[in-house]
Amino acid sequence: MPLKLTLKPDERIIVNGCAMRNSGRRHTLTIESHADVIRGQDLLEADVAATPVRRVYFLIQTALTRTDLRKDLVTPIQKQLAVLATVFGGRNCGQIFEAANFVSGGDFYKALSALRPVLRHEENLLSYTHPTQAPEAGPVPDHAAVAARP
Repeated sequence: MPLKLTLKPDERIIVNGCAMRNSGRRHTLTIESHADVIRGQDLLEADVAATPVRRVYFLIQTALTRTDLRKDLVTPIQKQLAVLATVFGGRNCGQIFEAANFVSGGDFYKALSALRPVLRHEENLLSYTHPTQAPEAGPVPDHAAVAARP
């Protein structure tokens, strides 16, 4: 099933590790075969990956966008997910295990999606420690990533 993306003017997108930017007009892009795709708005920058969940998210994002590093990143990602699973409980622990399963299967897009609720939970926890300040780590991506499937 093709993936249809509507890109906003000047929106950035990464397809199979290749960074692209849309022109100044709105366009629709149809991806007809398997591809790893992530929108620029869903990317975490390295400097905002300052919390435990964000660090793991960033590693998974790197594995999604850098196929040359995937093999080397799987073990560190799994180790950090295991640490998160010992800290978070309930539904979050289930999401972390789901992300770990997707990483093991090489589906980094779904791993990011599974981890997104844990990112929101972490952001909520941090807001209790600094209720008058916005989190310095930046907003949680609304749509972690998109991957086209055949």
